[in-house]
Amino acid sequence: MENVATKQTYTFKDFKSDQEIRWCPGCGDIAIISAVQKAMAQMNIAKEDFAVVSGIGCSSRFPYYMNTYGFHGIHGRAGVLASGVKTANPKLSVWQITGDGDALAIGGNHFIHEIRRNIDVNILLFNNQIYGLTKGQYSPTSVFGQITKTSPMGTVEQPFNPGELVLGANGKFFARSIDVNVNETVDVLMEAEKHKGTSVVEILQNCVIFNHGVFNRITDRETRDDYQLWLKHGEKMLFGKDKNKGIVWENMELKVVTIGEGGYTLDHILVHDAHASKPFVHLALINLGFENAKEPMAFGVIRSVEAPTYETLVEEQIATAKAKSKIKNMTDLLNSGSTWMVE
Repeated sequence: MENVATKQTYTFKDFKSDQEIRWCPGCGDIAIISAVQKAMAQMNIAKEDFAVVSGIGCSSRFPYYMNTYGFHGIHGRAGVLASGVKTANPKLSVWQITGDGDALAIGGNHFIHEIRRNIDVNILLFNNQIYGLTKGQYSPTSVFGQITKTSPMGTVEQPFNPGELVLGANGKFFARSIDVNVNETVDVLMEAEKHKGTSVVEILQNCVIFNHGVFNRITDRETRDDYQLWLKHGEKMLFGKDKNKGIVWENMELKVVTIGEGGYTLDHILVHDAHASKPFVHLALINLGFENAKEPMAFGVIRSVEAPTYETLVEEQIATAKAKSKIKNMTDLLNSGSTWMVE
């Protein structure tokens, strides 16, 4: 949402509150809030037109640390609050901050229906695959067999892949980023704001206390080039230190290849189409590297498809009802229907 009325130039410091950040030193949330503040400063939106809403969890302290309007809700209900804020005042840029436990466990039902309705809200889903605030229980995204405070012999549950849930709820925008990749996260957040409809951004986030190093394969300097596939609409799906690896579509699935080997050339590499209406390739990208640790994981904007938004349709219905109604004011209302005079 671009507010052309504002002429004020912001910096990321304008979005910092005067509250002391109480996340653990080294927490991935610190890098994420930096990315959010940098992105908001570039959006040409008046600061008073931002609303930051959260539920419960480490990530949900976010509104306190932002110099914007904000609301700290209750466990799993951030989506309800964000939906209400946006529907009541569609001009606001609404940011919902949530975690893998807050959104996908107690808040799971609200999460999928918020997406289904396509309300123009930006959902930032911090995924550290653990419950951090309540001290290390396994979460809906904890990997199978993970040893935690509540699974001392390893979890026996299959984890959610958040992107699959988004597509399953007919989601129109899904992106993925990593806490330590601040500049890339800023770019993704800018795209999320531009999108009209529910934008879900999963951010892989390191919990230094209860799940430290869970994403080392993806973030380690020695290996990250081979495990981070950054997508851009209209560009080839290339990765690797020398950009000599890529993704092809073969036998109805994605395949990782090396250019120059096995007869594969640059011409074989897929071009990313984030706007494709059919989500088959988007779903395959979301699952890339999820179960097979030898594959890279897809980052950036994976899916971005336009569709009517909930709050716009509600406003149109209200306008239509007003135009057709014979009741224009309180006097009309009091004198409508069956009326009589008591003498």
